[in-house]
Amino acid sequence: MRWGIRKKLIIFLLLATVLPFGTAITVTYFYTTKTLNDRSVLMNHDLILKGQEELTVYLNDVAQMSSVLYRYTPFINVMRNGVSSNLVVNQEEVRRVLAYVFNSRPEIEQMHLYIHEDKESYTNYHSRISGRAKYENIFSHPYYGPLTAIDGYSIIEPPHEIYSYNNISVIPKSQMVNVLSFHNVIRDVPLADVLGFLSIDINLSKISAIADRLFTKDVEDLYIMNEKGMIIYSSNENEIGKENKEKWFEQVKKEPAGGKSLEWKDEQFTGVIVHEKFTDSFKDWSIVKRIPYDVLYQGARETALINILIGLATLVFALLGTMFVSFKLTAPIKVLISNMKKVEKGEFEADFDTLGTDEIGMLGRHFKLMIAKIDELIESEYKLEIENKASQLRVLQSQINPHFLYNALQSIGTLALKSKAVPVYSLLTALSNIMRYSMNMKDDIVPFASELNHVKSYLSLQKQRFDELFEFELKIQEEVKEILVPKMILQPIVENCFKHGFDQRIENACIQVSAFFGKDNQVWIKVEDNGVGPNDEQLAKIRQELFHGNSKGDKQREEIGLKNIYDRLQIYYHNQAGMSVNRNGKGGFTVTIVIPKVMPKEVELS
Repeated sequence: MRWGIRKKLIIFLLLATVLPFGTAITVTYFYTTKTLNDRSVLMNHDLILKGQEELTVYLNDVAQMSSVLYRYTPFINVMRNGVSSNLVVNQEEVRRVLAYVFNSRPEIEQMHLYIHEDKESYTNYHSRISGRAKYENIFSHPYYGPLTAIDGYSIIEPPHEIYSYNNISVIPKSQMVNVLSFHNVIRDVPLADVLGFLSIDINLSKISAIADRLFTKDVEDLYIMNEKGMIIYSSNENEIGKENKEKWFEQVKKEPAGGKSLEWKDEQFTGVIVHEKFTDSFKDWSIVKRIPYDVLYQGARETALINILIGLATLVFALLGTMFVSFKLTAPIKVLISNMKKVEKGEFEADFDTLGTDEIGMLGRHFKLMIAKIDELIESEYKLEIENKASQLRVLQSQINPHFLYNALQSIGTLALKSKAVPVYSLLTALSNIMRYSMNMKDDIVPFASELNHVKSYLSLQKQRFDELFEFELKIQEEVKEILVPKMILQPIVENCFKHGFDQRIENACIQVSAFFGKDNQVWIKVEDNGVGPNDEQLAKIRQELFHGNSKGDKQREEIGLKNIYDRLQIYYHNQAGMSVNRNGKGGFTVTIVIPKVMPKEVELS
C-alpha cells in the first residue's frame, strides 16, 4: 500500500510539475531577451536622467556663483565707482572677492574680472591674483559682447584649452588643460547698466566624475553636448570641445519629445542609443549613451541560461523530495507518539521543531503549545516571585546611586584640597550642590536663599567655563532671602539665557538677577541678560504660549520652561502671581516675576 502511494506521488509530480514547468521554461526563453532588453533601456534611461539632473544642478551652481557678489555692497560700490576712486582700499576689496570666489570650488582653474568704469581687469590663476591692467577692447572678446544683449546673466563657453585673459595670466604650456568657461555679466541691479564681467574657468574633473558613473568604460559610450552640438564631455577624450557631426546625433535631434531610445546600425556602431534632453537653463543640451548589442544581449543570454539551470535543479530537487516524503510519511506521527509518552512521565518538553505544514504539522504545533502552557502555569508562581525580588533590587540600587555619587564628589573635592587645587574644589562643591538640590524630591517649597544658592552654583560653573567672556551679578535685598518660594523657578530662566539669549556666541555676556520688595509689599524678581533678544514676532509668540497656550502643540523648549514656571506660580499663589517677558535696554531679554510676600497657603519645610 505504501509503495502505491509513493508511485502515485511520482507520477503526479511528473504530470503536474515537470511537464508544465519544462514547457514554461521553453516558452519563457523566447520572450526573455526582448523583456530584458526593454528593461535595460529603461534602466539606462533612468540612469542618465539622474545624471542629467545632477549635472544641471552642478552647472547652475557654477553659473550662479557670481550672484553672491550682489549681496556684497562694498564690492558692488567698487564696480560702480571704479578702483581708482580709492586705489588701496578698492584694490584690496577686489582681491578679497576674487580669493573668496576662487576658493569656493576646487575645480576652478582661473577667474577674470573686468570693471567697466575704469576699463581695468584682474585675473586669478591658481590662487595668484594679478595686478590690474587696462582692457580697452573688451568687446572684441567673442563672449562679452553677446552677454550685454541677452536677458540672462551667463553664457557658457564650450570646453577649450585655457588661455590668458588680457594677457595678464602667466600659464605654462605644461598646465594648458581643457576648461569650461562661465562668462557672467555684472549689472547695476535693479538697473540694466553693465558694471563689468566675471569669467570663471573650471576644469572638467567634476563633470567627468558625474559622467563616469553613467556608463561602463571601454564598453559603452557617453556624450554630453550643448545646443550647437559642441561636445562638453565624451568617453573619448579626444572628442571633447569638438562639434558632433555624426549622423546618429542628427537623428537623435529629430526624435520626438518623450522619446527615450533608438536603434542604430552603421560601420562604426551597432546597438541602442539612449538619450535625454536637459531642462531649465540648459534645455537644448543633450546627454546620449550608446550601448552595443553585444552588451545588451549578453545580459539577456546569461539570464535565460540561469533560468534554465535553476529550473532543472528545481525539478531534480522536487523528484528527490517526493521520494523522500513517500518513505517518511509516517515519521511525524511516530515523533508525536514518542513525545506524548514523555509527557505521561512528567517531561513537559517537545524534542521537535516542526512536523510540517499539513494537518499532522498543525497537530504537532498545538501539542507543543499545550505542553508549553502547562509548563508555564507550573512555573509562573516561581518566576513572579523572582521578578518581584529583582524589582526590589533595582529600587534599592536607584537609592544607593545618588549617595554614592555625592560621596564620590566629596572624595574628589577632598583630594583637590590636598593637592591645593582650590578652584577645582569650589567647582566640585558647586556641582554637588546643584545635583543635591535638583535630586531632592522632598521639598517643594524652599527659602529664597536656597533657590538663590542653587542659581549661584550654576552661574559659578558657567563662569568657570567661559572665564572673562561671561559675568553675572546678584542684587538681592536681604529681607527677600527669608521668604518661601516654589522650588526651581530661577535656574530654568537663567539656563534659557545661555541656550537662546547668547545663542552659543558668548562674548562680554552678562546676566543680572535681582530681587526686592516693591509696592504693596510684593516681591519683584528679575532675570536680565544682554544677549540677542527676541524680535517682535518671537516675543509675541512667547507671550502667546505663556499666557494663552497653543492648541497646535508645537511649543518651543524655552516656552515650555517659562509656561511651567508660570503655571506653578499660579497654583501656589492662587493666581495672585504675575510674570512678564520683555526686551531690555541692553538689547537682551528680561523675565520679571511678581509674587506676594507670603503664600496664601504656606507649606512647611520638611
